[in-house]
Amino acid sequence: MEPYHKLLRDKGIKQSMSRKGNCLDNAPMENFFGVMKKEMFLGKEYTLNSLEQLTLAVDEYIEYYNCKRISLKLKGLTPVQYRNQSYSLI
Repeated sequence: MEPYHKLLRDKGIKQSMSRKGNCLDNAPMENFFGVMKKEMFLGKEYTLNSLEQLTLAVDEYIEYYNCKRISLKLKGLTPVQYRNQSYSLI
């Protein structure tokens, strides 16, 4: 495991783990990546021919996810609308 940890340190990456070493704190991001793979990537993986195209597709999806994609869990609002609604109550 030490070579892996050294590689992370050399790249300036902090490994995210809870105090006990559980990965429960990663659950929200794991959920997001699962949704992103289903909605953005599945079936299109061979249309992205370069890292630049993939980066652009991910950037566009994150913009869509935050600003245009409605969620029933957020009362039919986008994440940005839901967050702004919360701030307006303060």
